[in-house]
Amino acid sequence: MAWIQIRIRATEATADAISDHLMDVGCPSVTFMDTKDTPIFEPQPGEIRYWAETTVIGLFEATHDMQAVVEYLKEQPELKEQFHYKIEQLEDKDWEREWMKNFQPIKFGERLWICPSWLDVPDPTAVNVMLDPGLAFGTGTHATTALCLRWLESLDLTGKTVVDFGCGSGILGIAAIKLGAKRVIGIDIDQQALDASIDNAQRNGVADQLEVYLPENQPSFEADVVVANILAQPLRELNEVIIGLLASGGELALSGVLAEQADSVACCYEHKVSLEPIAQEGEWVRINGVKN
Repeated sequence: MAWIQIRIRATEATADAISDHLMDVGCPSVTFMDTKDTPIFEPQPGEIRYWAETTVIGLFEATHDMQAVVEYLKEQPELKEQFHYKIEQLEDKDWEREWMKNFQPIKFGERLWICPSWLDVPDPTAVNVMLDPGLAFGTGTHATTALCLRWLESLDLTGKTVVDFGCGSGILGIAAIKLGAKRVIGIDIDQQALDASIDNAQRNGVADQLEVYLPENQPSFEADVVVANILAQPLRELNEVIIGLLASGGELALSGVLAEQADSVACCYEHKVSLEPIAQEGEWVRINGVKN
């Protein structure tokens, strides 16, 4: 089926209303895109936050009367003063197949691969984690996830207990199990993330070694390894909680941190953790060390 789309310049305050207006004129699909590549902090579960400059994209069947759409939108209060838009004809493609082309197996370190389930693994003798893009964060393509995966791959995890703090898709915990960990505990504030972690662990045949908890339900324990790939502010605020999950002599890695935030995060941990030189990929960093 052929499609046509309209791209409309919006703000954080107007994006929702413009989406509603598009639905009013028969738009079957609306998406939001960051207009200027501005980082946005992680929302709480159920919270929706947009960028200061957001592009709202409405997708219509190619036969839809787009002139009528434009005339309707011009009359809406959010767009009366400024209405910047662009209409584009989309090539008729198998969009599911096109989307799948964007994801390929990725290697981390010497032996760890993250592979989409629809592709053959490049090296059957390697440590292979099968993970498809989904609703929960974490496919290995983001620099913060990559930094943590390479760190885990460099450790000897044989027989160890690992905590994946802010587990998202479960990618780090599942990789840890495949790399030899005996037990992994995934913690997240979002039940959807816990469900995704369990589902992905089942697909990889390691669900019996993964436990998941909301923070208020987690048991007491001390792990050999803790990895927390969240964001700078919660890493600062929860430093005592995260350190408390780790046994003396245990390994800690923190990510989800921009380079300019690294020092402020590190100073919250250095009183109890001997930190190693900060690892950086692009604008993101990993802070790791050993608990005293």
